[in-house]
Amino acid sequence: MNEPWLNLRHLDDTDIPLLSAALLIAKDEYPSLSLADYEARLDQFANELRGPFENAADNGARLSLLNRFLFAEMGFAGDEIDYFDPRNNYLNDVLDRRLGNPISLAVVQLSLAQRLGLPLNGVSFPGHFLVSMPMEDGIVVLDPFHRGRMLDLPELRRRARQELSTRSVDDQRLATLLEPADHRAIVIRMLHNLKVSYERREAWDKALRCTDRLVTVNPNSVADLRDRGLLYLRLEHYGAAATDLKRYLALAPHADDREEINAQVSQAVSKSPRLH
Repeated sequence: MNEPWLNLRHLDDTDIPLLSAALLIAKDEYPSLSLADYEARLDQFANELRGPFENAADNGARLSLLNRFLFAEMGFAGDEIDYFDPRNNYLNDVLDRRLGNPISLAVVQLSLAQRLGLPLNGVSFPGHFLVSMPMEDGIVVLDPFHRGRMLDLPELRRRARQELSTRSVDDQRLATLLEPADHRAIVIRMLHNLKVSYERREAWDKALRCTDRLVTVNPNSVADLRDRGLLYLRLEHYGAAATDLKRYLALAPHADDREEINAQVSQAVSKSPRLH
């Protein structure tokens, strides 16, 4: 654990600086990365939009200006060729390549909106991460992966049914799914996405790094603790694996995978170096 990540752990969920935290994830992969340089790039984007924003009639018009700037003029888009490319989770790469996944593009959109006083929210929707903005008669919901396209209720219901494998999603369930995500939740989802990208490439050491960050910023997640232990085991760090997996079993004594994890603990303990 290093100090910036420990600082994030102790901040209130809404006090976490979203762009800085997202760039901190990238700094693990790019140690010499200057966070200030990329924050300045968002400041520059905001400066270019500030004049048009002041002349816009309302927030609906401002949202259109922001989306046209990001997705038409600047060319930001979802990476449909290699969706699980780890670079799609690193904000420096997203800003350099102007390609990303739903949540990284949303972070760019949200960070720019924040600088301009536009009340956008992230939405941790099943499947693709979305963005929403309150309006006088409800909310508008946007898909940053598809160039900020607006989504209507039938499409939101269809997406929710598909991702949740359910036949129907009533109004109350949909409203819950569309609730704003706090900054900690966004950072956690970014780290989970990155972990999956590295697991798909069998880059176990980097998947472990992501999981270690998850345990740091979300210490109440026993699933992340278990996953870190299993990755330690895969990388033959047997002592660390046994410690994490034993703690997981202590915190989740009735877990469905208890027997399987007990077996993994026995394996880790049997292979741990012994002092004589």
